[in-house]
Amino acid sequence: MIIGGSASQDLAAHVARELGEELCYVETRKFPDGERYLRISGELEDEVTVIQSTGYPQDENLMELLFIIANLKDLGVKKVKAVVPYMGYARQEKRFNPGETVSAKIICDLIQSAGADEFITFNIHEECVLNFFDIPARNISAMPAIAEYLSKKLSRQGKDNPLVIAPDKGAYGFAQEMSAIIGCDCTYLTKVRLGPDKVETKIVDVRCDSESENTVNVDSVKGMNAIIIDDIIATGGTIVNAINILKQYGASSVDVCCVHPILTNNGATRIYAAGADKIIGTNSLSSDTSRVSLAKAIADALRE
Repeated sequence: MIIGGSASQDLAAHVARELGEELCYVETRKFPDGERYLRISGELEDEVTVIQSTGYPQDENLMELLFIIANLKDLGVKKVKAVVPYMGYARQEKRFNPGETVSAKIICDLIQSAGADEFITFNIHEECVLNFFDIPARNISAMPAIAEYLSKKLSRQGKDNPLVIAPDKGAYGFAQEMSAIIGCDCTYLTKVRLGPDKVETKIVDVRCDSESENTVNVDSVKGMNAIIIDDIIATGGTIVNAINILKQYGASSVDVCCVHPILTNNGATRIYAAGADKIIGTNSLSSDTSRVSLAKAIADALRE
């Protein structure tokens, strides 16, 4: 049985369809004072999967997730799997300054205390966050789903042999994973300090295939269909910088891909203004750029 929270109802419906499972209806509304009412309809089974992202508004979506989990356990459900495609508050897994809240640990504690027996998420910003759970917790990659979408898109457009670029070294693993699936080269951008007040962003020369003599360099970008990949895009500043560099080096087109399209402060507008052809995100969060469905990936994980 599948239950979709307010933030992920469409995704939950598609997961239920993939699995051939029943989709359980949740009635939720706000009282005049802002408090939330929640009622689960229908006859429940022994095992239920709750699908609910905890993006903006984070507090409301998180409380709803906790209410659903705790209510299911109170109603007698024996096993509750919590699928949180995007996990809010997961970017602070330690104290960077004295007195700071380790928000990721608190969220994990709350989900587990509510009664979740298993936790699944996608491309969490720091995988060590899952160590805060005492229950089984999995971090699934959305790169295969994004790569499949891109392969079909490029094939329709007659664009062969794209170049996958990470906007910084931290995202290079995503670029490597996706390029291996698509069957193309990849590289990343890095910042080089030229002086006290001068920093240059450049493309790193990377050997893409251990059996090949080819490397990705500035000349390799000219005329290429570039694909930028990252896990999260928020304000888009890093992505805009990457687009400018790729355009400067002569890329013929630039698609921007991410797992979690947060896109705050007119992030999407800034990215398109910089020259991106398309912003392609998953439906871990609902937005105009959520073009890649995670339903099959979630269904496959639940079958395991």
